[in-house]
Amino acid sequence: MASDLVGHPTETPNRMKSVLRTTLIKTGKMITTMRQCVTSLVFAVLLTGGAVAAAEATQKPNVVVIFIDDLGYADIGPFGATKQKTPHLDRMAREGMKLTSFYAAPVCSVSRAQLLTGCYGARISVPGVYFPGSKNGLNPNEVTIAERLREHGYATMCVGKWHVGDQPEFLPTRQGFDRYFGIPYSNDMQQTSTVTGKKVVPLLRDDKVFELLTDEQQSRIVERYTDEAVGFIRTHKDKPFFLYLPHTAVHTPIWPGEKFRGKSANGRFGDWVEEVDWSVGRVLDTLRELKLDQNTLVVFTSDNGPWLVKGADGGSALPLRGGKGSTWEGGVRVPTIAWWPSKIAPGSVCDAVAGTIDLLPTAVSIAGGKVPAEPVIDGRDISTLLFGKSTTSSRETHYYFAGYNLQAVRQGPWKLAIATQAESMGKGTNADAAQNPRLYNLDQEIGEQTNLAAKYPEIVVKLKELAAKMTAEIGGSSATARRPAGEVANPQTLYPTEAGKPDAKTATNVVKKPANLRELKSGDTVSGESAPQVAGKAFTITCNITTDARDGIILAHGGTAVGYALHLRDGKLVFTTSDKGQQYHVETAFPSSDEPRRIMASLSKDGVLSLQLDKQPAVTTKSPGALSRQPKENFCVGRDDGMPLTKYSTTSTWKGQITELKVEIP
Repeated sequence: MASDLVGHPTETPNRMKSVLRTTLIKTGKMITTMRQCVTSLVFAVLLTGGAVAAAEATQKPNVVVIFIDDLGYADIGPFGATKQKTPHLDRMAREGMKLTSFYAAPVCSVSRAQLLTGCYGARISVPGVYFPGSKNGLNPNEVTIAERLREHGYATMCVGKWHVGDQPEFLPTRQGFDRYFGIPYSNDMQQTSTVTGKKVVPLLRDDKVFELLTDEQQSRIVERYTDEAVGFIRTHKDKPFFLYLPHTAVHTPIWPGEKFRGKSANGRFGDWVEEVDWSVGRVLDTLRELKLDQNTLVVFTSDNGPWLVKGADGGSALPLRGGKGSTWEGGVRVPTIAWWPSKIAPGSVCDAVAGTIDLLPTAVSIAGGKVPAEPVIDGRDISTLLFGKSTTSSRETHYYFAGYNLQAVRQGPWKLAIATQAESMGKGTNADAAQNPRLYNLDQEIGEQTNLAAKYPEIVVKLKELAAKMTAEIGGSSATARRPAGEVANPQTLYPTEAGKPDAKTATNVVKKPANLRELKSGDTVSGESAPQVAGKAFTITCNITTDARDGIILAHGGTAVGYALHLRDGKLVFTTSDKGQQYHVETAFPSSDEPRRIMASLSKDGVLSLQLDKQPAVTTKSPGALSRQPKENFCVGRDDGMPLTKYSTTSTWKGQITELKVEIP
């Protein structure tokens, strides 16, 4: 402006005013323009920041966990199955990683609790299996994987089998999941509905019973779960999500969908495995279609090993030893595949020790978070294993619990068994399993046959010390760091039931409320509610029998989870109790003549099993204590009409007489 005035010394005052006005106008426009630029820049920064925040949100990886029920180590193609075809899982393994030393737990509820919390079941007081209407469940104070991820902006849904408590306080929508759709426990836990008069299981939508399903209606459960899972993915494709898909399959009863029946070369079990494979394919195809595959971790695994006592319906754990309900490798080492195309190397294999307890810290880590030091968890972040940055386990040691009983410990290739191990739920114990301790090198012999304890005493000592430390912390009856289970005062089943009403297909001559058990005869049954109430109590069984048989069931009350039975096996009289998935036996020789015999069997409150035949000295053994709860199954005389409580040598109805039967409770 000064230069304009100085450059025109002879300009008239009006001209000077005009120049000044023009200059001021230009300057004002410049100022306005500058303000506009600043404003635009501010908006740009804000918009860019929002875009960055949105980008960061969408960049958080999605997490999908597909959890199969009772699938054995050798039940899918990538781990050796040949009779059933699993093309989608085969492709998943080719594009991802096989984890060949991945561990769950021996049975349903504890396995699910471990995955959800990152803790051994013993730490959080979830020892075994919950039944419908149980007062206990996963404590809502525990922080689940869903709650941890929801803190990081994740949408969460559980589709399938829950099985860590069916009371409202324990359901998924109270444990970090926005939505839930599924059967809240095992599909064999049917009860008779007072509305329909049929044996059913409930199908829940969130926290309400949506339908009551008969066995036959379970044939669509894989399809329905898959539809729900795919729908959730589509709905939440624009934000990070966590999908927990614990299938009801392949737990018995086996109910493959109509399109899959008779398709495999392995009966209805193989058919259901093939339907599970189809379901996995739909989930992965949906992720590919929505362009989410490069930003999604999918883990496929199982809750425990195969239920071997079910025969053709039970699957295979080969070459591992044992099955469901045991702490042999076949009971807890499960077929596992991790898939994340942009992060996990295709066709990779990891033999480092890992497990379901590691999924929570791993998911939180890849979401950009860190699990707090309190409350203590047992799992560790295994993302370095998944991404090929390490081949060493994130945990120094793995512990094999059966309930609160620590039965084995593994470090590197070495596994030390410190307690007698049953072969599988419903099966007995082999002679070599009663020799303790037993040391196995799993790298050299995956089938756990050769006891190397005498050859490597220094390893035995080291692993025993680790086991003793962990037992003191969360095992046994005097744990110092065990957190309480959830508990409600007045538990109810989710739908009105005729509790204890026997299945018409299996129960005959049902006696509802006998005045005296001595009136019962072979083939009679009594409902669990009308049977002797033995939970937490000492009891004594007495009866007279006359038979020339060498095998047979005298009485049975309960199932593999909890109960007791008197039976003949290979010429021996056996008294068996089961509790929290573990079995205890005491036996004595039984004469082959058909003379009348007097039997007395008892379980004391401190756990001593005693068996006496006629006037011979009683034989005894020790169990942890009285039965933890009342068996829900029928009390059966001369047979076992439900899930076999133990491995009987015959299941035929008793041949001979059973008289003067009493169960006395002091």
